[in-house]
Amino acid sequence: MPMAAPVSVAVVGTGWRAAFFARLTQALPEQLALVGVAARRQERAEEARRRWQVPVFLDPVDMVRRAQPDLVVTAVPWAVNATVVADLVEAGAKVLTETPPAPDAAALIRLWEQVGAKRQVQVAEQYLLLPGHAARLALIRSGVIGVPTSAQVSSTHGYHAVSMIRGFLGVGREPVTVRAQRFTAPLVDPLNRDGWTDDDVPKPAGTTLATLDLGEGRSGLYDFTDGQWHNQLRFRRVLVRGTHGEISGDEVIRLVPPSEVGPPSDGPDVPGKGADRRAAAEPRSIVSGQLRRYQLGQDLNLDGHDTEHLSFDGKVVYRNPFVGRRFMDEEIAIASVLTASAAWAVDAGPEPYPLADGCHDHLIGLAIDESVATADPVRTEPERRR
Repeated sequence: MPMAAPVSVAVVGTGWRAAFFARLTQALPEQLALVGVAARRQERAEEARRRWQVPVFLDPVDMVRRAQPDLVVTAVPWAVNATVVADLVEAGAKVLTETPPAPDAAALIRLWEQVGAKRQVQVAEQYLLLPGHAARLALIRSGVIGVPTSAQVSSTHGYHAVSMIRGFLGVGREPVTVRAQRFTAPLVDPLNRDGWTDDDVPKPAGTTLATLDLGEGRSGLYDFTDGQWHNQLRFRRVLVRGTHGEISGDEVIRLVPPSEVGPPSDGPDVPGKGADRRAAAEPRSIVSGQLRRYQLGQDLNLDGHDTEHLSFDGKVVYRNPFVGRRFMDEEIAIASVLTASAAWAVDAGPEPYPLADGCHDHLIGLAIDESVATADPVRTEPERRR
């Protein structure tokens, strides 16, 4: 359902992540309108006023009463986020909360008991909305590799990676058994969030490996090295295996069903020709392909540097919904979850990633940490209140 007018958005927080949401809201004026920012301290509020040219508030609930936003985004420290979310829901707001919604299992359960039944909270989990992952997910859902059975993710940490594994496998909020270990080895860390470190001396870095038993033969492998988000000395690896093939990064190998195999070319009868024709009607063709990104702004393309689409076997499987904005992949993903949540807030779209999913994925991420600490398997059970 299209939105008739821009959805009004307010942001709680003024840090690095909050700035993403504020900036992207103002970059999409046809869809979104930034109507306020809330900060804990007066000086941060004044900085936000100057930067975003919008009303600022020292109390998120007061902002809801006065600015009356359709959607409130919270991007505040873990320790206070759950309280802020609960207060906003009590005030009647619909909320998009940054990940994770609460820091630990007890706080997650407490938050769910306070607001879960009201269904007024979405979680800003963006990783499956990155163009490459969204294209892989589209291929999986189209049945290219048959029924997905296992997913391996070495890219991001904790609940983010868990959301990717569950999403690729199409698994709901079901019991999971986690077994994890942590290893330490030297690694150079040339880049972090602040830029180049100019340090080429290896330092101890931890790598966590975990297996996730998701039931019914489905499994996940979690592999994350400290700082891997920014450290470009480590590849980002995604492997999804299915009954009829697998996707490894951008490469795809699969068994083609007889319905997709063309008949043998006509020609004079030769020995073995009949066997060739019989084979064309049998599942004997294994083919490989590749996801390809069509990027604007390269060579003599003068349309500006931008991602347009990703394709597989000559078919477009993902289109950038923000062509012309010059967004990087992370911005595309965050803008996607933001606009989807805005549509949900005004009853113009489904829930993109409800609180129950955010709690479930973070509980599995916490189970990985617990298994590392105890050296024992940890089983998570679905929260009965969901």
